[in-house]
Amino acid sequence: MNLEQRIEEIIIPSLLTRGYRVVRVQLQGSKRKTLQIMIERTDGVGITVDDCALASHAISILLEVDNPIHEPYVLEVSSPGLDRPLITKSDFERFEGSMVKIELNTPREGTRRFRGLLLGIEGDLIKIEIESQKEVAEIALSDIQRAKLIPEYETSRSS
Repeated sequence: MNLEQRIEEIIIPSLLTRGYRVVRVQLQGSKRKTLQIMIERTDGVGITVDDCALASHAISILLEVDNPIHEPYVLEVSSPGLDRPLITKSDFERFEGSMVKIELNTPREGTRRFRGLLLGIEGDLIKIEIESQKEVAEIALSDIQRAKLIPEYETSRSS
């Protein structure tokens, strides 16, 4: 288990009881560490500054008690934003029908980046209708380096 997974293990139960779902935990930086935690509300309502402050306070207490990070760090708690990252299988299920950008670990047919309509997930295969080709591609979840939603304003602007 890596450090980010350990942090998730520490904070998820407490945040869930407060009505928040952890989208992503990311520890960045070499000299000055930043612990970035993206959260969303389980009721589907947008995240407010007050939500971030409440979650930040709870997370700070939990990490102070458990102390998984043995060096100074800055804690950032935020919403995932309109271009929300898609990380888990359930993310791909939940956002079926949305426009997405997907970047692969290694190139496939000469490209690592795909953009299109998320058609769903079967097993561990993500189905996406490639925007430029109007064909359906199946991409293994394990082959994805990064995936995120494309905000609606971006899709209407490019049409």
